[in-house]
Amino acid sequence: MSISEYNGAAVIAMAGKDCVAIGSDLRLGRQLSTLSVDFPKVHKIHDQLFIGLAGLATDSQTLANHFKFRHNLYKLREERDIRPSTFTQMVSSMLYEKRFGPYFVQPVIAGLEPDGTPHISCMDSIGAIEVSKDFNVAGTMPEALLGMCESMWKPNMDPEELFEVVGQCLLTGVDRDALAGWGAVVHIITKDSRVTKILKGRMD
Repeated sequence: MSISEYNGAAVIAMAGKDCVAIGSDLRLGRQLSTLSVDFPKVHKIHDQLFIGLAGLATDSQTLANHFKFRHNLYKLREERDIRPSTFTQMVSSMLYEKRFGPYFVQPVIAGLEPDGTPHISCMDSIGAIEVSKDFNVAGTMPEALLGMCESMWKPNMDPEELFEVVGQCLLTGVDRDALAGWGAVVHIITKDSRVTKILKGRMD
C-alpha cells in the first residue's frame, strides 16, 4: 500500500454557473482500521477559496496550517484576499520546494475569482498543476470518483443542483473504496454565500 493511501481519502471539486463546490469524505483510517469518522479533508483559506488535501493525514494538517499562514502574510502585505489562481501557483511552488522529500498529499483547489469565475485546479505531490473547467478529484479511488463525475456533470448548474451532483458523486464513489467514506461534507461557494452540508453515508 502506498503511503499516500495509508489514511484513505476522497475529494471532489466541481464548477457550476458562478458557483463552485468542493467536498470530501470524513473517514480517518490507519490502512483498513477506522480511527475517526469526523475528519474532513477540506480547509477554508478565505470565504471564496477552499483547498482539499487527500493523502497522508499528518502532512495534510501540516500543509493546511502552512497555507493559512501564507495567506495571512499575503493579506497583511496586499490588504486583500488571495485569488484562487494566485493561490494555486503558491501551493505549487511550496510543494516543488520539497520535491526531494515531498509532502504525500494531492491538493484540490476550488474558489471564485474576484469577477465570479469558478476556478478549479489540482496537482500532484510535487506541484504539477492541472486546471480544469468542470471537475477535479483526488484520493484513494480516483477512478470511481471520475467515472461518477463524468456521467453526472453538466455545464451551468445552479448551486442546489451542483450540491446534489457533488453529493451523489462522493457517496457513490466512496462506496467502491474500502479506505474512504463514512459520510461526507460538501461546501458550496457563491459570490454572496458559503454553505456547508454534512451528508450521511454507509458506515460499514
